[in-house]
Amino acid sequence: MKIIGMILIAIGLIDLIGSYTGFDLWGGFLGVQLPDFLWKISSYIEIGVGYLLFTLGSKDAEADTE
Repeated sequence: MKIIGMILIAIGLIDLIGSYTGFDLWGGFLGVQLPDFLWKISSYIEIGVGYLLFTLGSKDAEADTE
């Protein structure tokens, strides 16, 4: 889960930085048209879910070593 979390965080950062530079990850690259409200917060959602998965994966790894 840590790897999936890191990938989601990276995608979220690409989406966030891209939104300021004119790159549309969802519409231009993936071909998915998001509503305006969701388009504005999609990068934060991706980063948040990625962070959640990363921390859950870290806790699982700690439990396995004990």
